[in-house]
Amino acid sequence: MPNLYEPSGKKRIESIDILRGVIMLIMALDHIRDFFHQAGPLSNPTNMATTTPILFFTRWITHFCAPNFVFLSGISAYLAGMRRTKSELSSFLIKRGLWLLLVEVVLLTFAFTLNPFYNFVILQVLWVIGLSMIILGLLVRAPLWLIGAIGALIFFGHDILDYVTLPKSGAGFVVEQMLFSAQFTILKLSQTHLIADLYALIPWTGVMLLGYVFGQIYTKAFDPALRKKILLYTGLGALGVFMILRIFNLYGDPAPWGTQRNGIITFLSFLNVSKYPPSLMYLLLTIGVGLIVLAFTEKIKTKLTDIFIIYGNVPFLYYVMHFYLLRFISVIVFFAQGFHTNQIVDPKHQNPFLFEPPGFGFHLGGVYLVWLLVIVILYFPCRWFSNYKKTHNQWWLSYL
Repeated sequence: MPNLYEPSGKKRIESIDILRGVIMLIMALDHIRDFFHQAGPLSNPTNMATTTPILFFTRWITHFCAPNFVFLSGISAYLAGMRRTKSELSSFLIKRGLWLLLVEVVLLTFAFTLNPFYNFVILQVLWVIGLSMIILGLLVRAPLWLIGAIGALIFFGHDILDYVTLPKSGAGFVVEQMLFSAQFTILKLSQTHLIADLYALIPWTGVMLLGYVFGQIYTKAFDPALRKKILLYTGLGALGVFMILRIFNLYGDPAPWGTQRNGIITFLSFLNVSKYPPSLMYLLLTIGVGLIVLAFTEKIKTKLTDIFIIYGNVPFLYYVMHFYLLRFISVIVFFAQGFHTNQIVDPKHQNPFLFEPPGFGFHLGGVYLVWLLVIVILYFPCRWFSNYKKTHNQWWLSYL
C-alpha cells in the first residue's frame, strides 16, 4: 500500500505510522486466511448460519484495514502538498495513482493467481486507492471546503443507492457496479479472460477526500492538544452515530442485523456490516475506531509501537512482498501435503487461483501460524528498507 508523507528532514508522524503498521499486520491475516484456510477462498466467515465466533473475528478484525488506510492516504496526500505547489501535488498524485494501477494489475494479480497468462485479473485495494488518488489529484486546486463537502456527501450519501432501482445488465450495470456497488463484480473480456472488481470507486474516494481534509490538523502549526480532541470526539461521534443507526436498523447498511441461533451469533450479526461496497455503518465503525487510536498514540513510545512503526514506514514494500511470500509458502505447502502437478490447475471447480485444489490448506490454527511466520520474516527487509529511506533521498523512493 502507498506511503506519501516523507517531509523534509525525514521527520514522520509516528501515530500515523503506528496505525498504518497495525493495519498492515492485520491485513495479512485476511489474505492468508483466503489462501490457506481449508474452507477455501470462497468461504464466507460472515454467514451467520454457518460461521463461528473465531472465524467471524478473523475476518471482521481485518475490516478495519482498508478504510483506515485509505483515510490515512488522504492525510498523507495533504501533508505531501505542504512541500509542493498545487500543480506539483496534482502531478504527483496522478502519477502515483497510475503507478498503483500498474502494480495492481501486473504484480499483484500475478502474486494472487500465479497465472502468467493473466486469465483472471483482480482489482483490489491498490486499484481503488490509485483511482482515488487520480481524482484527488484533479481536485487539489479546489478550495479545501469544497473537497470536504464532496467527500462528506459521498461518505454519508452513497447508501441512498440502496433504495434506487439500478440497471441489472448491460453497460449501465457495469459502470454502476465499478463506481458504486462492486461486490466481486466479474467483467468478461473474452471466453478466457476475466476481470474481478472488488472495490467500488466512489465510496472509497469519499474516504480519501475526507482524509485529505483531516490532513490540515497534522501541520506543524496545529495545536497537538486540539488535534487530540478533534480526533477523539470525531471518533466517538462516528461510533455514536453507528450505534444509533445500527440498533434501529436505520439508513446506512443493506444488511440489517437480526436475532440468530444464539446470543453470541446475534451480537456478531450486529457487528456484521457491509464492506462490499463499504456501507456508511461500516465506515463509521472502522474509521471511528481509527480516529480514537490516532488520538491516543501520538505520544506513546514503546518497543511494541517501534515494531509497528517499522511496518508502517514501508507499507508498499510490505504489501507487495507479503503476497509473494505467502504464495511461495503456498506452493511449498501444496507439495508438502501430497498434491501433484496435475492438480495445480483445478478446472473442475473453476478456481482461478493456481495451487489451491480441494482439501488444500489448514484449519484456522494453522492459518494463524502461517500469519505469524509471514510477519516475522517480513520484519527484517522492512526494517532494512525503513532505515534506507531515512538516509537516502532518491526520487523513486516516494513511489515505494
